[in-house]
Amino acid sequence: MPDRLSIEVRDHLHLVGLNRSDKRNAFDRAMLRELAEAFTAYEDDDDARCLVLYGHGEHFTAGLDLGEVGPAVAAGEALFPDGTVDPLGLHGRLRKKPFVMAVSGWCLTIGIELLLAADVRVAAEDARFGQIEINRGIFPFGGATIRMPAIAGWGNAMRWLLTGDIFDAAEAHRLGLVQEVTPAGGHVDAAIAIAETIAKRAPLGVRATLESARLSETEGPAAAVPALLDQARRLMASKDAAEGLASFLERREATFRGE
Repeated sequence: MPDRLSIEVRDHLHLVGLNRSDKRNAFDRAMLRELAEAFTAYEDDDDARCLVLYGHGEHFTAGLDLGEVGPAVAAGEALFPDGTVDPLGLHGRLRKKPFVMAVSGWCLTIGIELLLAADVRVAAEDARFGQIEINRGIFPFGGATIRMPAIAGWGNAMRWLLTGDIFDAAEAHRLGLVQEVTPAGGHVDAAIAIAETIAKRAPLGVRATLESARLSETEGPAAAVPALLDQARRLMASKDAAEGLASFLERREATFRGE
């Protein structure tokens, strides 16, 4: 059993909580390994349709425990074990199912990069953000230099990446780093509500949506456009598509099975 995470399976959801609050949920190597294992278990669970990541205690995370993780990275070790799903979505096995994230308090370094890797992000109004690696003589190596300019625009991204300054939840919302800001303490419930809605939708359609959007993001619209109709035709032949049509005609909520 993990000792740095809490894991709850609730219906079609995997709820994963960072559980090292006495260290402000700082990521040491054990927590990084457990997080990758939790994402892998979610990906491999045929009944799971959405994952929610949050932090126990006042803060989501103070970032990497550089005193332990830094030497390992400098020595050539990977952040996450081979064969597991990379929560940052950069190397090795990549996630195919949706991932919603909720943050409060401090959300530093890898916390922001996990946000950037998530599909939907929620912040409490007391959240404070900082991509502060440049203040430590290094730079963000978990995806912020790639994703933040794409999400926030070049100037907006460089304002925070090059200064290492702290910004608040309102600025994170302006940048597009988070989609919703809740009153303090309401962020996890809001994220779970979004995840529950996603879990009610057709799983094959959800995965196809993510696949198409990521293809466009990584290889450009010219690669994604030709695949659209083929993806749609495959879905039209599914039992879920038949259920979707039946629910529309019968004026009821659909019950999707991922078939």
